Amino acid sequence: MPLQMKLGAITLDCPDPLALAAFYQQATGLEPHPKSDADFAGLNGEDGLLIGFQRVDAYRAPSWPYQTVPQQLHICFNIGGDLDDAEAQLLELGAGKPDHQPHDEDRARVFTDPAGHPFCLVKR
Repeated sequence: MPLQMKLGAITLDCPDPLALAAFYQQATGLEPHPKSDADFAGLNGEDGLLIGFQRVDAYRAPSWPYQTVPQQLHICFNIGGDLDDAEAQLLELGAGKPDHQPHDEDRARVFTDPAGHPFCLVKR
């Protein structure tokens, strides 16, 4: 019988856990973990999944799509609404939008969070 594992947490390295958690909280509506602090902050996700953000001294942001500093992690978020509206909201929150967009922009778009991690919005 195969091992039955369920993903419980995803943790991103960053220079400021509380700031990055605030960005993702505003973008997703997830609730902050009550024990979040300056070294580790978390958001309580759906089905018990925790998205964590841990402080790393001398953090170097990914240079996606280049490999100078590899992307380290890539998260995709599904959305049911309009991608243009979602993009405007994310940019207002502090996201970046790389020039390189590998997908049809009517279907998916790549952004970077304020710490430089790439993530996608995918239209459901």
